[in-house]
Amino acid sequence: MAQSTKTAIKAVPLRHPLRWAAALYLVLVAAAFIVDASHRSAYDWKSFNKYIFDARVFKAAGVTLSLTVIAMFFAILLGIALAVMRRSPNPVFRNVSWIFIWIFRGTPVYVQLVFWGLLSTIYHSFFIGIPDIHFGHVYLGLHFAISQTASLYWLAIIGLSLNEAAYMAEIVRAGLLSVDNGQEEAAKSLGMSWWTTMRFIVIPQAMRIIIPPTGNEIVSMLKTTSLVTAVPLVTDLYARTRNISDEIYNPIPLLMVACAWYLFFTTILMFAQYFIEKRFARGHSPMIGVQS
Repeated sequence: MAQSTKTAIKAVPLRHPLRWAAALYLVLVAAAFIVDASHRSAYDWKSFNKYIFDARVFKAAGVTLSLTVIAMFFAILLGIALAVMRRSPNPVFRNVSWIFIWIFRGTPVYVQLVFWGLLSTIYHSFFIGIPDIHFGHVYLGLHFAISQTASLYWLAIIGLSLNEAAYMAEIVRAGLLSVDNGQEEAAKSLGMSWWTTMRFIVIPQAMRIIIPPTGNEIVSMLKTTSLVTAVPLVTDLYARTRNISDEIYNPIPLLMVACAWYLFFTTILMFAQYFIEKRFARGHSPMIGVQS
């Protein structure tokens, strides 16, 4: 019986001269831009270094970060509730969720913030409780004044949260739809209620799909906070740098200061997103192949 001889396969990697030429060209363009920008007087690097850690800018950066964190916190909670309502067997919940998403996705966020900024001129207070039920002059609920200047910060958060919640609801709904229906059927056969099934089975599995676009939405929210100038007396990072540039009649270095802070926060958020995605992706590695 003849033995088969095995010949070694010599793999020769393909060369890509055009690809390397294009990469070299991009590196040269980037280097030329950096060298040119370092000597161009319009950028005014002296002013940039002066205001990058200015106390006013630092405080405004904190306002921007707090707006992002608090608004996204409420937006995520409300978005999950709206997504669950969209899948509820109750038609009232489904229609209320759909109308909310239709309104806040269908109108620009800047217009919504302008409305919230003018809300105190329409209503001087709002009431939380049971409507149209009172005993004498005592209502069953709480009154909150919104005409004070201190309320404008929270009005900005409300405006950002409600707008973002409409987008988060669709992201969460897409994640819920990615879970196989057999999971719900198995839970139902075990006697679990619809809400218990959503809370302990469907939503945890959907997180792997929900996390990546949610990270993008957080980064988008960080930049959207620059629109809170529509709400009077709420001074975020962009508004503060713009005010300083008006004082020194030199907008370009202050724009770069704002960009530097936005990039700093965005980088932190991207690293956090990477580790959260890695955490929820455990046990979901793709199948490479099956050997027979």
